[in-house]
Amino acid sequence: MFDATGKNIAVTVIEAGPCVVTQVKTDDTDGYSALQLGFGAAKAKNTNAPKTGHLAKAGLAETPVRELIEFRDMTISKALGESINIMEVFAEGDTVSVVGTSKGKGFQGVVKRHGYSGVGSASHGQHNRERAPGSLGNSSFAAKVMKGKRMAGRMGNDRVKVRKLKVVKIFAEQNLILIKGAVPGHINSFVIIEK
Repeated sequence: MFDATGKNIAVTVIEAGPCVVTQVKTDDTDGYSALQLGFGAAKAKNTNAPKTGHLAKAGLAETPVRELIEFRDMTISKALGESINIMEVFAEGDTVSVVGTSKGKGFQGVVKRHGYSGVGSASHGQHNRERAPGSLGNSSFAAKVMKGKRMAGRMGNDRVKVRKLKVVKIFAEQNLILIKGAVPGHINSFVIIEK
């Protein structure tokens, strides 16, 4: 995107709708107020029986949704089966948080996973130690590696919330929202946008 001064802005395009109300929770029935929204199309043959029965209460048995997300204390009041417009929730210039599953990087060493600098130079008897973690254990007391020590292991594929992202542009007809900043997850992954 380009702003009014001609400066280019890197944005992520997110499809944020149409979202349909699949359940309305109130203080009387559930102990708290919330709206459960459904997003994405799914085939009826790929939807299990409990989800089909749950969506039938909202009149969505013929057109099931793929994802169900619950939002607490929403100011928008909607009935079952109604859709929420993207303009009802967001506006250009809003600051939002995006929740998603980060990209999985597999098993990684300490340099990539934790930012270790490695043992050091290749001199003074060092051999193939540039990316090694170095000494890990304690001295005579404890004489073991303590729990929680940062070591090599699986990296990524975690639930991540990125805060203070800016909404640059909204295309209401296509249900698209353009967000400036780092959005977690790979292309075509599901994310939650919180205001």
